[in-house]
Amino acid sequence: MFNLTKSLLLVAALAPLGALAAAPDQPASAPVKPLVNPGDLFTNTVVARGKGLSITRSQLDEALIGIKSSAAARGQAVPAEQVAMLEKQVLQRLIQVQLLNSKATAADKAAGKEFATKRLAELSQRSGTEEMLAKQLKALGMTREELTSKMAEEATAEVVVKRELKAEAADEDVKKFYADNPSKFEQPEMVRAAHVLLMTSDPATHSEMSAEQKAAKKKIADEVLKKARAGEDFAKLAKEYSEDPGSKDKGGEYKFPRGQMVPEFEAAAFSLTTNQVSDIVTTQFGYHIIKLLEKLPAKKMEFDSKLSADIKEYLTNQTVQKRVPEYMEKLSKEAGVDILDPQLKPVPMPAPPAGVPSPVKPAAK
Repeated sequence: MFNLTKSLLLVAALAPLGALAAAPDQPASAPVKPLVNPGDLFTNTVVARGKGLSITRSQLDEALIGIKSSAAARGQAVPAEQVAMLEKQVLQRLIQVQLLNSKATAADKAAGKEFATKRLAELSQRSGTEEMLAKQLKALGMTREELTSKMAEEATAEVVVKRELKAEAADEDVKKFYADNPSKFEQPEMVRAAHVLLMTSDPATHSEMSAEQKAAKKKIADEVLKKARAGEDFAKLAKEYSEDPGSKDKGGEYKFPRGQMVPEFEAAAFSLTTNQVSDIVTTQFGYHIIKLLEKLPAKKMEFDSKLSADIKEYLTNQTVQKRVPEYMEKLSKEAGVDILDPQLKPVPMPAPPAGVPSPVKPAAK
């Protein structure tokens, strides 16, 4: 299965959110390194303007920092030779967001604000504590209010473009897609497992702990392992001891197919028998004690309300992707958008990848 593709090419503008929610399929996320406030580094020279639109160099650089931070959180880096192209594409996305927000109705803005509120609540839960979320925001040089505002603007842009393009897929098209593409709805073998994680890196700086600190964590892991194998309630152990903010409040539980977790974690989970507790498993995140709760054989997904909604979103997004370039060009001409820096003049956007990705979202944790 693959992630559902996004309709708008606004992913780059959402980069700061990506950094906060890095590695969602891992047992623990990888925080980014602290950054200074981008506004303190760059000038407010206007690089693009139009009717009701103005984008400064500092806004562009802030978005670029967000992208690089998000990549760093996943252990990746933006190649130097791609930075110039990336700047042009990010500027186009920032222009798109402003143009679309200028078309927003009160209802569109309300929907965007509602999405931002829900998304921020999810980020707070994933971060584990409000304090951890505050640290991550500080690392990105953002306040909670700034993050909420960015999320609302970007969500509003998506609402506007879908409304303007009237692209929502019909129910009969959803049913036909399900019937015509059986291979896309084959759910692979999965496991439902719980774990307790004792981290061996600092969650705020992502730096390795000292040998003494690791030894202390290993001692706790040994104690938890003994308790788990003695039959103590594993969910309670996870809530008491686990340092994985993404799962501890759910009793340490995840449900996943192969290819989503780090190799050591995946290999251990799939090798266990039901209700068996693993030895201590060491990964880049720390020490894990894993209990297999259930093995789920491969099967075809049933056409229920959730899957129907996923397919509808997918088909709607596919339609939007085809119509967006022409629509955005129209809005740009109407607003008289002028890019003032010659080095930032637009380039053709890359074509979507060949083939049709699956409309099925990854299994919920």
